[in-house]
Amino acid sequence: MLHGQLFLKTSTMSLEIQHDTSAQQFTAYLGKEEIGELAYALPEEAAIDFQHTFIEQEYRGKGYADQLIKHGLEYAQEKGLNVIATCQAVASYLERHPQA
Repeated sequence: MLHGQLFLKTSTMSLEIQHDTSAQQFTAYLGKEEIGELAYALPEEAAIDFQHTFIEQEYRGKGYADQLIKHGLEYAQEKGLNVIATCQAVASYLERHPQA
């Protein structure tokens, strides 16, 4: 019974995303565990280049990369930055969500 309760708790944990401007990345956490990152560069004053998205193997296929990318794109929009999608995952997300 306890094992089932722990499984339920893990499956309903929400993703927390932290932005580290000095490292130029957004980091995704489930609880205290770091599960992924979205790295970027600022090649020009009004541009952000999303260069790399990574999600730990056991968390792939659960939509966490999309949540991370969406968060990064919302940041870019808030700051008025033009988006460059060097990262294939970001480029693919933008194709699937042209309104983003």
